[in-house]
Amino acid sequence: RYKASGHDTIVLAGAEYGSGSSRDWAAKGPMLLGVKAVISKSFERIHRSNLVGMGIIPLCFKSGEDADTLGLTGHERYTIDLPNKISEIKPGQDVTVTTDNGKSFTCTARFDTEVELEYFNHGGILPYVIRNLINKQ
Repeated sequence: RYKASGHDTIVLAGAEYGSGSSRDWAAKGPMLLGVKAVISKSFERIHRSNLVGMGIIPLCFKSGEDADTLGLTGHERYTIDLPNKISEIKPGQDVTVTTDNGKSFTCTARFDTEVELEYFNHGGILPYVIRNLINKQ
């Protein structure tokens, strides 16, 4: 419904987001539903990487914070202050997230490597690979 109406979706999650899930579909499903970011306490390692591979921004709450402690309901609209230029994003960079009701908090962007930033810059790993193949011809 949100994707069809042109609204980006953000998932608020707890600890070890993605644990126990089918790793492949757990990242594809949110991407197909129009999820643009996941904000969690922590990520299961491979699932976080798979989210990046699908073009989804993985963000972590700061230690001791989560949706409950920050008073987030999931009904807010969020603005993620991520630089527009990929070259200005650094692995592990802190970013500010602001809600439409005036709450503001800091998260860590969980792009852990420069390669992940390249994937994200291209909208995910598949567009990245396709562009590289096209450019080699």
